[in-house]
Amino acid sequence: MPVAVAPQTEIPLPPWSTAVYPPRKRWTRAECQGLESTGLWDRDRFELIDGELISKVPKKRPHSIVFVAVLKWLSGFVDQLFLNLESPLDVAPGDNPSSEPEPDIAVLAREATEFQSVYPSASDVRLLIEISDSTLAFDLGPKARLYARAGVADFWVFDVRARRIIVHREPKLGGYANVTAYAEGESVAPLAKPEVVLQVTAAFPLLRA
Repeated sequence: MPVAVAPQTEIPLPPWSTAVYPPRKRWTRAECQGLESTGLWDRDRFELIDGELISKVPKKRPHSIVFVAVLKWLSGFVDQLFLNLESPLDVAPGDNPSSEPEPDIAVLAREATEFQSVYPSASDVRLLIEISDSTLAFDLGPKARLYARAGVADFWVFDVRARRIIVHREPKLGGYANVTAYAEGESVAPLAKPEVVLQVTAAFPLLRA
């Protein structure tokens, strides 16, 4: 049966310890757009999350296989025009100036072609998907909190190595109140389409742990 996943918490430091970090430059969307206009910013190499430029990890074959399998499942009930693939998403107003996440797949409530001059926002998203191989901790941590603050109601992380789907629901300011892992042999359905079921095994074809 599905397993509830406890939200990640930081390990407290002992009272005699102090955490001192060197100063870091925090970036904004506006600054990144300025860099892009000079050719110094490569959108294909970096993702802006919480003011930090995160290097995108090259996608390996397992990631690509799961990506295609998920698209195949979605094609059974979602028109291609309602899919936002590996493209930026607007988040909460407070996070928007310093974050520009690019989830693997976003199922939208409106056709993607309607967003000519702006990015889709959390209110436009019916299902948000990240496919995680080497980025699992980041997707379950900073990204999940970012999506929760934006109010994304249904966020799924496909854990490639463990062959499971970790479903995040009930967004709160600091994270998701309901986080459940579905393993092989189990199934899960989107909130927006409860009649459409995904067998977890089908999302990881021919992959072996």
